[in-house]
Amino acid sequence: MILQYIILIKGGDFILPTSKINANGVEIGVIGNTIDENAYICLTDIAKYKNSTSPADVVKNWLRLRSTIEFLGLWEQIHNSNFKVVEFDHFKNESGSNAFTMSPQQWIKTTNAIGIISKSGRYGGGTYAHTDIAFEFASWISPEFKLYIIKDYQRLKKDESERKAIGWDEKRALSKINYHIHTDAVQKYLITNSLTEQEKGYKFANEADMINVALFGKKAWEWRSEHPDEAKRGENIRDYASAEELIILINLESQNAELIKDGLLQEERFQKLRNIAHSQMNILLKNKAKEKLKDVNPNLMLGDKANKN
Repeated sequence: MILQYIILIKGGDFILPTSKINANGVEIGVIGNTIDENAYICLTDIAKYKNSTSPADVVKNWLRLRSTIEFLGLWEQIHNSNFKVVEFDHFKNESGSNAFTMSPQQWIKTTNAIGIISKSGRYGGGTYAHTDIAFEFASWISPEFKLYIIKDYQRLKKDESERKAIGWDEKRALSKINYHIHTDAVQKYLITNSLTEQEKGYKFANEADMINVALFGKKAWEWRSEHPDEAKRGENIRDYASAEELIILINLESQNAELIKDGLLQEERFQKLRNIAHSQMNILLKNKAKEKLKDVNPNLMLGDKANKN
């Protein structure tokens, strides 16, 4: 599983983080699947904690250590059937000496390693390592900093696990399908022949942004300016919505379509949609809290009668 994933990564020209963790104020890129333990953490970002101007040198200094080479070799022998053991033994024998140098690219190319991936370049470049290796590197940087990394990584893993459990992907797909109902109403009732193609495009975007503001409190361009890395990957504000927000988004799009048909002005529709979003969010979050209580103690949800029995 790990090898298949890394082959896909190596085939690309860039490495762009799919998510990020925040370790005591330091942002660290993460790629891969945290749930299946196939995530890779950016060593370059971790190294910036020690040297913000030359993080690559920090990684290379760590790779010079004999203990590092031995650890990496053992990890590869456990996870990588194509690991070149003879070449590894050569590095192990030379490691630790004053003349020994090692770069991530050299290690990967010579031993066919999969635990570390590295791409050069100012944009989309960097060195990433499997979480097992990244945590080992973080220990060398700072045991305290490692704990901050692990803590927020666990938070990220929990968030992604919850998103998968509640069917976030399905809800996102449904919201995209439901969007056609919304755009059809805009096309039929708000788009006229007198509008230019640019003005028509603005109408669609303006209606979508009205719903964004009603639900998320900001427009799409505002989110993009706050999240430039995500925007470069073609992601948008709705891709980062919670399951509850996606449910409400579907409802708001359908409701706005009906309000457009009824001839309400955008300002009137916005007020109604914002009230709906606020009301539905309160209901969903309240129900979510109840579900958590039910998991802890089912009798809590049965009322006073059950407690008396």
